[in-house]
Amino acid sequence: MRIVLVQPNYHSGGAEVAGNWSPAWVAYLAGYLKEKGGYTDIRFIDAMTDDMTEEQLRAALAKEQPDIVGTTANTPAIYKAEEVLKIARDMFPGVVTVLGGIHGTFMYQQVLREAPWIDAVVRGEGEEVFLNLVRSVDAGEWPGARGQVKGIAYAEGDKVIATQAETPIRNVDDIVADWSVLDWDKYIYIPTGTRVATPNMARGCPFTCSFCSQWKFWRDYRVRDPKKVVDEIETLVKEHKVGFFILADEEPTINKRAFVAFCEELKARNLGVLWGINTRVTDVLRDEDLLPFYREAGLVHISLGTEAAAQLNLDLFHKETTVAQNKKAIDLLRANGIVTEAQFIVGLENETRETIEETFQLCMDWNPDMANWSMFTPWPFSDLYREMGDKVEVHDFSQYNFVTPIMKPNAIDRGELLDAVMSCYRRFYSKKALFSYPWVPGDKVRRKYLQGCLKAYMLSAFKRQFYNLGKVGYWGPHTIKKVKFAFDWSRKLEATPDATATDGWKTASKKKQEEIEAGIRAYTEAGKPLDRTQNQDTGTKVMACGGGDEQMSEHAMLSAMGGCGGGNDQQLSEHEMAAAMKPCTSGKEPELEEAGARR
Repeated sequence: MRIVLVQPNYHSGGAEVAGNWSPAWVAYLAGYLKEKGGYTDIRFIDAMTDDMTEEQLRAALAKEQPDIVGTTANTPAIYKAEEVLKIARDMFPGVVTVLGGIHGTFMYQQVLREAPWIDAVVRGEGEEVFLNLVRSVDAGEWPGARGQVKGIAYAEGDKVIATQAETPIRNVDDIVADWSVLDWDKYIYIPTGTRVATPNMARGCPFTCSFCSQWKFWRDYRVRDPKKVVDEIETLVKEHKVGFFILADEEPTINKRAFVAFCEELKARNLGVLWGINTRVTDVLRDEDLLPFYREAGLVHISLGTEAAAQLNLDLFHKETTVAQNKKAIDLLRANGIVTEAQFIVGLENETRETIEETFQLCMDWNPDMANWSMFTPWPFSDLYREMGDKVEVHDFSQYNFVTPIMKPNAIDRGELLDAVMSCYRRFYSKKALFSYPWVPGDKVRRKYLQGCLKAYMLSAFKRQFYNLGKVGYWGPHTIKKVKFAFDWSRKLEATPDATATDGWKTASKKKQEEIEAGIRAYTEAGKPLDRTQNQDTGTKVMACGGGDEQMSEHAMLSAMGGCGGGNDQQLSEHEMAAAMKPCTSGKEPELEEAGARR
């Protein structure tokens, strides 16, 4: 039985500015199908990287003659994913069409109504669900027994049926991604000129921020054994010639002990690979004494969720960092040879040209190496979206890409907002190009990396791909009134996600936090700090994770939402993560032995 996985051809001029990202969801899904199910006839079509036309996609599918076609979609790519499966159904009436990813997970009601040619939507963590679906098809039980496959949704007449949710994979450290399914010549990271990979160290996020949805999608937070993660990276480096990777986690430094162990293993193996992460300012400040060690392990780029002037006024995201802390974190990273990228959110309802200028001046005062201004974009399945209600006018999800102003500020129109953001980019990078990047003192690696980043920005600007400028017709301040965002106003939010289950997960998260914090207090009072030295002495293991249906682009965009956790959002502390550091066997929950408590 032949399984064909397809990356839909969606472009936005956002994260892809830095190059072509290797789609991790394909590697982890293929690896699981092969290792756990014995399904080896798996093919991959990357319509996005190859920028395929419909005719080219049809030709590629015709060559493969699939029995099952699967694709994935974050919110902006959903219509392209639906088109992929429509083409597959038109070409092969008997093919089983499957959609995975975060958008379908929560918006399956609407997806199945607007795309009735989709046979099943995989909800949440995809490996086990998709494997069971494939087994059902292989056994000839599909579609008659599809109601027995946990974790899917499908249409039956006028009804949309969601089966019982599949439990998150607990002991998944034996999942080995099959990165060989990718054509590695395609995935080049422009700043380094090398092949790039996007492995995962952890799955999910312990924080339940209102603007985010990762905690909803994965439902539980699990950390892989750092040595196994480095095993995977060693394979990427030695077998696939990868020269740069980004940990595609929301915040890999949450579990300090696991992150330190990961860096120790990387340094010990001396793979000669550079890498980057997204993280919070508070974690940088926490690990001040470890930053030189992180750099020695190859960490060269950290993207920080910081602030914007309108955010500071509105306090919508309940950020827990201060302006002084943001500046200090950037200074610390620079002093230790790590490139800093500050992420700013613009376009909230109280945004004005003045607040955007305040944000720019704030950025110049902090002096990060790089800066991004992303348009405020509420996911349609986030708590924040529900809170905003009818303030969200645009339901054309193809524009939910962090470069298109979905929200219209009260005081300025969308064209003015775009122009103000472009003014920030022009001034920031002009100054860096003339007075900073060519003259970076001391660290040759950092200097070369920054010059490569500048090259990536210049290439995308020259091609008119950056921020979709070519598509919307923006050429400068004189074109503000001519900018056309081409929203499809016929698109409506026809079915909202059921929040009952995710509200329950949030409540459970709070209870878990309280239990763990009580145990940690006892643990800390006993004089056993969670530090690097202790980790070396005990040699503890962590729980595992696999990959999944998430895409790197989703992770990159979510990182622009200003980090994770803080304020009034429910969250699990770093200490809760220590509970995951004990070996997990026979599917049992790990113990926090020091506290004498169970998770």
